[in-house]
This record gives sequence, C-alpha cells and structure tokens, in this order.
Amino acid sequence: MTEKEKRDREELYNPNYDEELIKEMRKAKELCYKYNNINPLNLEERKEFIKKILGKTGENILIESNFSCDYGYNIFVGENFYSNHNLVILDAARVEFGDNVFIGPNCGFYTAGHPIYIETRNKGIEYAKKIKVGNNVWFGGNVCVMPGVTIGDNVTIGAGSVVTKDIPSNTIAYGNPCKVKKEN
Repeated sequence: MTEKEKRDREELYNPNYDEELIKEMRKAKELCYKYNNINPLNLEERKEFIKKILGKTGENILIESNFSCDYGYNIFVGENFYSNHNLVILDAARVEFGDNVFIGPNCGFYTAGHPIYIETRNKGIEYAKKIKVGNNVWFGGNVCVMPGVTIGDNVTIGAGSVVTKDIPSNTIAYGNPCKVKKEN
C-alpha cells in the first residue's frame, strides 16, 4: 500500500516517502503562490484561478490573499464562501464547507496531525482526518479547527477558538477548547 493510500484511509503514513504526494504538494504550493500574486482588484481572474486549486467550488467564492493549502483537491466549497486574509487549509484529508460560510482572518483548518509518541513522530509519520463544516457558519478571526471535527449548520464560532471536538447545529461556541455557550 502506498503512503497516499494509507493517508486516504486515515491511517498513519509518511508523506516524505511518496513521490506522488510530494509532486501534488509542490503543485499546490505553486498554484497558491500564483493565486496570491493576482491583483486583488481582478476578482473574476481570482475566482477562476481558485477553481484550479480547489476540488469543487460554488460560483460565488472569494478567498483573500494569502491563501495556503497542502493539496487543494481535497477542499470542497459551497455557494457564498468568503474567507478573509491568511486562510490555511492543511487538506491531507477532505475539508468540506457548506453554503454561506464566512471565515475571519488568520484561520486554519488542519486535517493533519502527528503522533504524541516521540519515536514515531520523529520518523515523519502523520495522520489526516476529515473536517466538515455545514451551512450558514461564521468563524471569527484566529480560529483553529483540528483534525476530525464536524461543525453543524447555523453555527457561530467565536474569535480565537480552538475547535477540537464536534460542534452541533444551531449553536454559538467559543473558547480554548471551543465549547457550546448558547443555542440559536
């Protein structure tokens, strides 16, 4: 089994020894570089170019520069998607956003994680677990969403939150770790 196949099964894998993964990551980095250097006033060019990076998008999408991802093809975005500056999506696993998702500046969605055991971690081993975000979700600035998290529909995540566990629909959640504070 290749390292990419292990990754896609959410098993431990080593991305440093799989030529296909290395090639795909380099391609995504190059595309992100080009995207981030398009004039911000050229909205149509930016919209069309981001579709070359992401796996699937709606028609109404805007991601402000700078944007970074690992592969791009594992990111699926619905309609009316907006992200402010400095969005990072480590998409070794699938990252799915519903419709009407708004993301504040300096947010990160991290499917990649590393073992807590030093010997394993030092070998470059990692894992990837999918992230799913529902419809009508707003993220304040500086939010981190960790591997394996699902966020329901109609959710607000407060600024500075670290989301380590699932957040149910129709809630307002914030904190480190992020917890539901109120139902909508």
